[in-house]
Amino acid sequence: MSEPFEPKIVAFVCTYCTYAGADLAGTSRLKYPPNVRIVRLPCTGRISPMFILKAFQKGADGVLVSGCHPGDCHFDHGNYHARRRWTAFNALLQFTGVPEERVKFSWISAAEGIKFAELIESITEEIRTAGPFEQYHKLIAETGSAASV
Repeated sequence: MSEPFEPKIVAFVCTYCTYAGADLAGTSRLKYPPNVRIVRLPCTGRISPMFILKAFQKGADGVLVSGCHPGDCHFDHGNYHARRRWTAFNALLQFTGVPEERVKFSWISAAEGIKFAELIESITEEIRTAGPFEQYHKLIAETGSAASV
């Protein structure tokens, strides 16, 4: 019998809020799926859409971008920049053929360890239900390279 599908999820998180929330979840010994790989960045306002596309190119089945709540950014306006980029990025997702449900955006503060654990549980279950993301690899094969995406 084959093993059940376990999704690979990459989470791009800000250092000051979401990463601290993930750390709180860990130190509080909260249980959540081990499917997520966290990439810690100074601020979600610095996340390039290319990071997300590169995660899919490297085999991710889903991506999470999470930072401070609006108005609580360590860098004052970084999360507002991230929100504007997210809006524009949705058009790029449609253009590249990446289903919107494969990329999630959230706000989690340093005090929300429970919310982080619940979010990871929810995203993992959604991606597990959706199955492996192989469309991106087919797109690369059709175009000849990921650089043209």
